[in-house]
Amino acid sequence: MAVSTCRPGPTDPAGPPDRIPPLENGDRLSRPEFERRYDAMPGPKKAELIEGEVYLGARVRARQHGVPHAQLVGWLGTYIAGTPGLEAGDSGSIWLDLDNIPQPDAFLMIEAERGGQARISPDDYVEGAPEWIGEVAASSVSIEMGKKLRIYRRNGVREYIVWRVQDRAIDWFVLREGTYELLAPGADGLLRSEVFPGLWLDPDAPLRGDLATVLDVVRRGVASPEHADFVARLQGA
Repeated sequence: MAVSTCRPGPTDPAGPPDRIPPLENGDRLSRPEFERRYDAMPGPKKAELIEGEVYLGARVRARQHGVPHAQLVGWLGTYIAGTPGLEAGDSGSIWLDLDNIPQPDAFLMIEAERGGQARISPDDYVEGAPEWIGEVAASSVSIEMGKKLRIYRRNGVREYIVWRVQDRAIDWFVLREGTYELLAPGADGLLRSEVFPGLWLDPDAPLRGDLATVLDVVRRGVASPEHADFVARLQGA
């Protein structure tokens, strides 16, 4: 028998006995109950479990989220095109721990069989902490700079980028001895990943909407000797 997910009508205030309640913002749920309700919800959805609390995705603005998100994914796509042995994703659910199932805007991970710390489960979800996560945030007071930063650090996400659109800033955090520290740019002003050689970024280019420079810089990173060494290590893993 199909499970109903609609709200009870006026003539049936309690709803059918097997009715699965919908997810609501602020619900405090266990991971199994979150998964049960998530699977029962019809249609496309974005719902996250953060520290045991449900967060439902709201409408997405173009320049405050959609456009930066697309640039972030395009930058990663250019990098992985020349870096076999990696997995990258956009808004995929990640099973971090019993209280946290985020859907970050982007993630990058080394394939498990090549020594990566996360894996793709038999039912096609990421389990464990990807090496790299990227989020587009409204500002420095957003959830990405608060709760998510703490749970990514605690679960061992080695690098974490937050693009704070309203603040016109990009923060690239690196996990060192259990603490997130900001990645310092090189003498040329570029940010270079410590986990993924060749993943380079001019942090000013995205802020001014200069996607051509963003892609040119990462292509230079992919052509660097350190990237070639990284690819050789991945292939030999």
